[in-house]
Amino acid sequence: MRKLLPLLSSNPHGGGRSALTCRFRCGDACFREVPNTSDNEYVGDVIAGALSRRSVMRAAAVVTVASAAGGAAVLGAAPAAEARPYPGGKGDGARGLRFAPVAPNTADQVTVPAGYAQDVVIRWGEPILRGAPAFDADKQTAKAQAGQFGYNNDFLSLLPLRGEPGRQVLVANHEYTDEVLMFRGYDAENPTREQVEIAWAAHGLSVVVVQEEHRSGRLTPVTRHPLNRRLHTTSEFELTGPAAGSDLVRTSADPEGRTVLGTLNNCAGGTTPWGTTLHGEENFNQYFAYGSSATDKRYGIGTGASERKWERFDKRFDLRQEPNEAHRQGWVVELDPYDPDSTPRKRTALGRFKHEAAQPRLTADGRPVVYMGDDERFDYFYKFVSSKRMMKGSSRKAREHNLTLLDEGTLYVARLTGDSPATEIDGSGRRPVDGEFDGSGVWIPLATAGPDGAVSHVPGMTAEEVFVFTRLAGDKVGATKMDRPEDVEPSPRTGRVYVALTNNSNRGKGTNPGADEANPRNLNKHGQVLELAEHWDDPASDGFAWRLFLVAGDPNDPATYYAGYPKEKVSPISCPDNIAFDPHGNLWLSTDGNALGSHDGLFGVATQGERRGELKQFLTVPKGAETCGPIIQDRRVLVAVQHPGEVDGASVEKPASVWPDGPGRIVRPAVVAVWRKDGRDIGV
Repeated sequence: MRKLLPLLSSNPHGGGRSALTCRFRCGDACFREVPNTSDNEYVGDVIAGALSRRSVMRAAAVVTVASAAGGAAVLGAAPAAEARPYPGGKGDGARGLRFAPVAPNTADQVTVPAGYAQDVVIRWGEPILRGAPAFDADKQTAKAQAGQFGYNNDFLSLLPLRGEPGRQVLVANHEYTDEVLMFRGYDAENPTREQVEIAWAAHGLSVVVVQEEHRSGRLTPVTRHPLNRRLHTTSEFELTGPAAGSDLVRTSADPEGRTVLGTLNNCAGGTTPWGTTLHGEENFNQYFAYGSSATDKRYGIGTGASERKWERFDKRFDLRQEPNEAHRQGWVVELDPYDPDSTPRKRTALGRFKHEAAQPRLTADGRPVVYMGDDERFDYFYKFVSSKRMMKGSSRKAREHNLTLLDEGTLYVARLTGDSPATEIDGSGRRPVDGEFDGSGVWIPLATAGPDGAVSHVPGMTAEEVFVFTRLAGDKVGATKMDRPEDVEPSPRTGRVYVALTNNSNRGKGTNPGADEANPRNLNKHGQVLELAEHWDDPASDGFAWRLFLVAGDPNDPATYYAGYPKEKVSPISCPDNIAFDPHGNLWLSTDGNALGSHDGLFGVATQGERRGELKQFLTVPKGAETCGPIIQDRRVLVAVQHPGEVDGASVEKPASVWPDGPGRIVRPAVVAVWRKDGRDIGV
């Protein structure tokens, strides 16, 4: 029997995350009680029920089609660098994945395949607005940061820029701040007002035009371009849709409940077919202090002071004074990057939870359907089906119409049913007798918003309550408790929807729910990727078939699964997080918290054909960093290198990483571009 790769030491943070990451990124969520303590049905309960013949046949039909297209799919995990010989040669692989895989490693750098080059596109603190100064780690001010690229870049989008050849519009999320890595002598118990206001300005969104270098994949920021923009914690955002104006979102500063200051903890997102970007507000709970209600608890808001102590400097973060302020975070924000004077909109029809992402797909008649994950242990994944059709073209009328698409429609939550007996799902990850973790599912309607108001489909909850307290609505209707559903992306080629389930070390622990067919491992450190096919390939369908495409972890572990592809020929992968597609239809996955001893990285995996399930590592990121926001173009790959040096015990005075600028310089999150040295397309 082959030896398993060495695991990191067991810790409560999930995967390979440091305690420092948990402290600043999610407010030590892993140390707190699981927010979902509802006793609604989960997959293990549903499996035990009798399945209708029709559901089984539908699921089987979809699986048969998938098999004809290339068989089952699977994902792997990332091991220690010296663990075993590395598979794959430079010319091997599915089209788009023909590169020599990067071996798992712990180098304090971005490591890319042989024959590829890389460069930093933009770093935290680089000026993008007119009048903003050059970055100086020892002379930071809130005013300067408000004109500079923000901290901890996550989601990235690149949009075309008409009339300016060789230029594109880069949009970036800035998820959170690491004050201990930003400020010398930072005192967590006594932050200064200046430090807090700098952090406020470092959150949010950046829009910056970038210039392509013709002979390479290098991108250079165009400073002071009129489209460049910074949106942060004190910027104005508009609440739209069914919850706007509700008593649940009114505050003393905004008695009408329609204007919100700030967007917090923007994680992944999406790019719409009508040219806007979507930004998910994720771990917003950690910024608020002194929560007391049951709904506060369901969203993970603590009863004491917050980590950053922002409540000392603005009463909106003190829920004793402004109990509704937290209800104004946790939404999907829509931004028009082409209109620097527009007010971004928080779309309440898409529900309020810890949004990891929001990626649209159009129905046959042109209505957008947005898939979304709630990044929490034992929480749910959702979709929103608009009742309005997208208008084609770029006329003013079309743009104005399309900016209303996400305010009217129906919000759904998913319930999954496995097709194997519950006795075959033992929590070890061993596949059932039929050889796959698969089954069927239904989309349960929660509420519908229309031009004349909204209607709840959840007994005992008003429509406004459903949209503001969406987690509780999911509890009531018996949605399936998942292992941290993060990024959810539909394939632009096949329409299949892929859900990254990052991990859940609490699965089967204590009184928490045990394994089920969609979440088949107890104490799940490595995560899995679920593949979903809507009935009749209709995104507006009320049912779907599903199966696990990848069960991540050490390929030497029999519990792992790479879509049926030979596991001795794949890269190991752990904790899939953000996902994207390349022009060839391959799925690319970035990781967060690799629990197999290597740094986090970016991986490509074939989803179709005889190589379906072939997974190859494309890059790794520096010490303490996470790979975020992947974009895969024909000739360029972009990643957001988030929180480099975020290692326990690290500080400005004692850095754990010297990336990207070398010794003696402060560690800075940054966006990196990678391209082939010979100028040809990626992976061909």
